[in-house]
Amino acid sequence: MIKGVIFDLDGVIVSTDNLHYKAWKKMADKENIEFNKQINNRLRGISRKASLEIILEKAKKDYTDVQKKELTDYKNTYYRQLLETLTKDDILPGITDILNTLQENNIKIAIGSSSKNAKKILKKIELYNQFAAITDGTNITQSKPHPEVFLIAAKKLDLLPINLAVVEDAKSGILAAKKAHMTAFATGNAKNSQEKDYDFEQLIDVVLQD
Repeated sequence: MIKGVIFDLDGVIVSTDNLHYKAWKKMADKENIEFNKQINNRLRGISRKASLEIILEKAKKDYTDVQKKELTDYKNTYYRQLLETLTKDDILPGITDILNTLQENNIKIAIGSSSKNAKKILKKIELYNQFAAITDGTNITQSKPHPEVFLIAAKKLDLLPINLAVVEDAKSGILAAKKAHMTAFATGNAKNSQEKDYDFEQLIDVVLQD
């Protein structure tokens, strides 16, 4: 029986993908590193550090750990500036109704995101107080597909993994959910994942029927 739902943030609750792209692009251009939408798609659902390693595959020189941190800090500073433009109008269609329906039926809801800016984003779109638990990049040491972010959220909700569902737009997130022994609902690119249990559109019917 599903008693709680853990939502990824970027691409599920709100789309910040274009903001990430602009910030990484600005950093890559500064370093004369090739970066495009195809490469950006590989960054979905993974940490900032792991994202940088993918981008640096196109670099023409090696970077020290100190230099890598400077690059991620540069990207994040610009990204946080872009986040200031977010409002509740940026919440993805249908999400508010889904969250309300789950809460009205006593289903606990949480955020399970790799982003270290999750709390800031939720405050900007006025959903911060809607969730019973928020687990993000500040709480974890392992990136998806490691299940850590979802297992921590489960503890915060005081629910067993088997009683939880996850909504993800990245294949790495779907895999993380399955590793955590949770039901996986896919949206966006994750719909192509063979690991998913259901598509996002089935969430309410499956959870309330369950």
